[in-house]
Amino acid sequence: MDQEAYLSQVDATRPERIRWWQEARFGMFVHWGLYAQLGRHEWVMNRERIPVAEYEALADTWKPKERPAREWARLAARAGMKYVVMTTKHHEGFCLWDTEQTDYSAVRHGPGRDLVREYVEACREYGLKIGFYHSLMDWHHPDGARCAYDEAARRRFLDYTQGCARELCTNYGQIDIFWHDVSWPLPTPEAWESYKMNAMIRELQPGILINNRSKLAEDFGTPEEHVTAAEEGRAWEACMTFNGSWGYMPSSPDWRTVREVIGMLRTAAAGQGNLLLNIGPAPDGSVPPEAVERLTAVGKWVERNGEAMYGAVDRADRDRMEWMPTGGWTIKGNTAYYWCTRWPGPELAIGGLRVKVLKASILATGEPVSFEQTENRLVLKGLPAMNPDEIAGVTVIALECDGPPRQVLGAGCVVLE
Repeated sequence: MDQEAYLSQVDATRPERIRWWQEARFGMFVHWGLYAQLGRHEWVMNRERIPVAEYEALADTWKPKERPAREWARLAARAGMKYVVMTTKHHEGFCLWDTEQTDYSAVRHGPGRDLVREYVEACREYGLKIGFYHSLMDWHHPDGARCAYDEAARRRFLDYTQGCARELCTNYGQIDIFWHDVSWPLPTPEAWESYKMNAMIRELQPGILINNRSKLAEDFGTPEEHVTAAEEGRAWEACMTFNGSWGYMPSSPDWRTVREVIGMLRTAAAGQGNLLLNIGPAPDGSVPPEAVERLTAVGKWVERNGEAMYGAVDRADRDRMEWMPTGGWTIKGNTAYYWCTRWPGPELAIGGLRVKVLKASILATGEPVSFEQTENRLVLKGLPAMNPDEIAGVTVIALECDGPPRQVLGAGCVVLE
């Protein structure tokens, strides 16, 4: 298949393949590898210039506990996440599956077992869709850098990389996401043979979604460490660390709060995107307690308010809804959801709505809210004096309208059409 035919086929099949993902909204990223034993970031081998031979010794000392992936999957499900993406091979080059491409793997060294298979089984047990992260860059492979200037090395490295991808897409049943990362050092998709590689992945896994990091746009974009909507019509997923490091880093004090995570979920949903939030398990596979605490609380909040983010949301950016000092919006059909983060007290005023509100209620409880609406102002009345959401101080108010919600304010006190 030539490149034009490949891209045409990908575009034609995308709406059906991606529907579940667009409605899932929330996923878990899992970065786990040899670097967890050092606890100083997943780039520790590169940043500290640890020699390959010295780093390799970590492979035999790594002894994870029995089936830790069940802990991740259980937590993901409780948090309201619908899918998981795990690092099968990070930049360090250590393979977590039973590969024939190299001896540098979890099966032939310390763990002595296929950690990817355990992960797949855990996701299926908890009803989660399955994603495989696979780094193109490889610090361990002898041709990982040489391939940039030596054609024979490039051929060997591409055969290795494609062989890894083939195994991952052949040995574990249905896989839902293939997440490439870091296309260094080769400069173009042609140099990486990305069309060939991704076509092979799709042949083996016809329903799979592929991200944009093999130097091809593919199915979705991946803003990193910022939740920023792509242009309308382009699927996107913000991948975010929980504490500033993808890998296990117990010294980090920078854990995001429950409130921050909920805010990222609203921003993602308002832009018709997804949030992929990372955990970096400890060497034994345990989830850091800070992540457990926060994700458990997020799950309780999502259980009550998930209607405002899951499913076929509509775009709620500045072209349709205005910014408000007390909160922000998501939209589904004729219902606007106001995520109130700064509680005003017994009354909440919202200006500029260009639709008639038929009903207002607290989403988490279904409790009706009385209101008065004039041409340019909606006033919600009889609200509690304090924010009723005890989890994160984010109360969602559902406004059922007589048409698709739209808000127009402008800079002054007069409505600007």
